[in-house]
Amino acid sequence: MKIYTKTGDKGKTSLLGGKRISKNNVRIEAYGTIDELNSHIGLLKDQNIDLYSKEILIGVQNQLFTIGSILATDPEGRFAKPKIEKNNRGINIPELKETDVFLFENEIDLMNKLLPEMKWFVLPGGHPFVSQCHIARCVCRRAERRVIALSEESFVPEIIIKYLNRLSDYLFVLSRKISMDLKIKEVPWRPGERKM
Repeated sequence: MKIYTKTGDKGKTSLLGGKRISKNNVRIEAYGTIDELNSHIGLLKDQNIDLYSKEILIGVQNQLFTIGSILATDPEGRFAKPKIEKNNRGINIPELKETDVFLFENEIDLMNKLLPEMKWFVLPGGHPFVSQCHIARCVCRRAERRVIALSEESFVPEIIIKYLNRLSDYLFVLSRKISMDLKIKEVPWRPGERKM
């Protein structure tokens, strides 16, 4: 597999299906942000957090590759089917399922049973692991916005937006769990306070 092809030197790239579009296209921005999110999830996973959360995050990374593949497919091209099966390179592109979303909901519910009740907004931070979790959450929200923008001009499976929405919720609750595991005190947002 050759890394550089020189085919993008003039600012265009190919979708799965062959269509050439600008690298500034909303579709490229959407799956590019998914790729950025995947890298942040990888960095979070590489921190010294519990092994169970690491396993969940590896699964998330795999699903984000699936989302990127779906978004990189020309919705009007030869691979545009309700169920993308096999392209001419022999790559199988799986689907997202509702169970992928339910996984986040179950994990959120389990973590919330262990966490103190949330009575205020909390400031991101307190520890580099917690901060990395919040960065991933923010990039996830941006990815969700980019995918919604794409969905307003082209077909995007609804499950992708739902998945990203629930993933950002999961990352927020995970940040709280990491704070608890590390015995880091959450800092509440106090409007107007300027203490250093």
